[in-house]
Amino acid sequence: MAPDAERTWGGTTLEDRRATRRAQLLDAGFELLGTSGAASVTVRGVCRAAGLTERYFYESFADRDALLIAVHARVAEEARVAIADAVTAAPPDPLASASAAVGAFVDLLQDDPRRGRVLLEEVFADELLTRAGVDLMPSFAALLAEQIAASFGGAPDGPDRLDARLTSVALVGALAHLFSGWLDGTIAVTRERLVAHVVALILAAAPVSSRKG
Repeated sequence: MAPDAERTWGGTTLEDRRATRRAQLLDAGFELLGTSGAASVTVRGVCRAAGLTERYFYESFADRDALLIAVHARVAEEARVAIADAVTAAPPDPLASASAAVGAFVDLLQDDPRRGRVLLEEVFADELLTRAGVDLMPSFAALLAEQIAASFGGAPDGPDRLDARLTSVALVGALAHLFSGWLDGTIAVTRERLVAHVVALILAAAPVSSRKG
């Protein structure tokens, strides 16, 4: 007899159905978190939105906090992939790379404002997501640091890898507040002007070096 995970019903395995239910719960959690905020995300509410029972919730997540972290991580990974793909496809020069990265991130937020709320607003409103944002920040800073380091190619008077890391961490923190203000309307600016300003800011900060001759 085949193991339970390999048995099929209607052409799908148990693992397939578990994966489908997990995706449904993530989608429901994303909808609630991205539209009404973390306070609205409860096990019962997520199950109702997903059309599943609590039994299936606990099949995939230990508790409500685990779901919140998973939703945040999924959106963050979407953003990381979009930025990385855009940079890879761009011509290999600082202006093109920065424009591609910033444009891809802004488009991701503009295409679905729920992503912006999950990544940029709820991390300031919910303690659990604040910690998740802090944990994920290094991966975004690393993408920016790689571009800064590559732009100067080890030039003796340019920033070294430590400079690139320091600058990238500072920029990621500042830009999170800038993008958040743009999304909530407190900073009124067009998409084109926002992208141009952020690109100019990155390029202006990239050469900063604290090492001594």
